[in-house]
Amino acid sequence: MVASIAKLALTATLGASLVACAGSASAPNGVASKSPTQIVAAARAAAVGAATVHVAGSIIVQGTPISFNMELVADKGGTGRISLGDLSMQLVELDGYLYVRGNADFYEHFAGAPAAQRLRGAWLKGAADGAALRPLAELTSLRKLLGITLADHGALTRTADATVAGRSAVGVSDLAQGGTVYVAATGTPYPLEIVWNGEHGGKLAFNDWNKPAEPSAPVHAISVKQLQSKD
Repeated sequence: MVASIAKLALTATLGASLVACAGSASAPNGVASKSPTQIVAAARAAAVGAATVHVAGSIIVQGTPISFNMELVADKGGTGRISLGDLSMQLVELDGYLYVRGNADFYEHFAGAPAAQRLRGAWLKGAADGAALRPLAELTSLRKLLGITLADHGALTRTADATVAGRSAVGVSDLAQGGTVYVAATGTPYPLEIVWNGEHGGKLAFNDWNKPAEPSAPVHAISVKQLQSKD
């Protein structure tokens, strides 16, 4: 079911550490002189106050490659694509509903082999807070994503500063989670990038903060509730 599909993605993106950004101001914002905890707090405050963000990257979790490419819109939802190994799906959340369109492997995993052929290429629609699609809906909520990924796990330390996407950034490593977040040292202190090393190696970049985005609902979607009633 969808819950098992999303569990791995939630582990990678929500349970990891932090996020990334864009911006134009060049004046120092003061985070370079703050403690690791204060840097994370500043990044969290900036990120959760944003209207939109683009999140993209990939990571390996339990040997499974996961890619993530989403436009998230605060208080509305979002749109984009995620892939977990052989499973690939497009997601759109809007007005409390989640729409999902996947590849053949996704439909077989979600509905079983007999229904997979009938569903191929179709959009599925269900309540974003419903049991069937709630785990995937977590991936389209800007507030939830930022709230969890910017959590302070209590084992933070400063790392070397860096230049990320052309911007000066300060680094903070989460020793408990094994990731390093780079936060913009100029302009608004948005997080710019999270990097993991070792067996969970990968990177997530957050950019296009506050860039206008208007997700639209797919037409002729099949109701998940209706689909379940036929099973």
